[in-house]
Amino acid sequence: MKTVKNLIVATALLISAIGMANTATADFGKKVVKRYEVEKNLVKVNLDPVFIKKGQKVMMNLLNISQGKVLLKVYDSKNRLVFDEAIDGKVVVEKAFNFEQAFEGEYTIVVVDKFGTYKETMEVR
Repeated sequence: MKTVKNLIVATALLISAIGMANTATADFGKKVVKRYEVEKNLVKVNLDPVFIKKGQKVMMNLLNISQGKVLLKVYDSKNRLVFDEAIDGKVVVEKAFNFEQAFEGEYTIVVVDKFGTYKETMEVR
């Protein structure tokens, strides 16, 4: 009796496997492509740095997926370099710029990575 039950279960599994194997491959491929496109859109990440100003301070955060070299520079209103740093091999680059003791004027923070150059200005009064 157990042998008959096992044979019926095995037959049912074999029939369902054959049925799944005989489905149209074009339909199956479309489902996979659609699912992949949705997942691709969900994983899309903005790689531009984020600048947050609080009073006379600017916090910068950059997701550096390539882990390549990131250049941080600060220029004053007369285009003179007042800060320069190169960071290499870090996935997350964070830096706080404190302008509380800086002379009055406009300062430009420049971030350069593999994907582009980004600027943020800070007015000190």
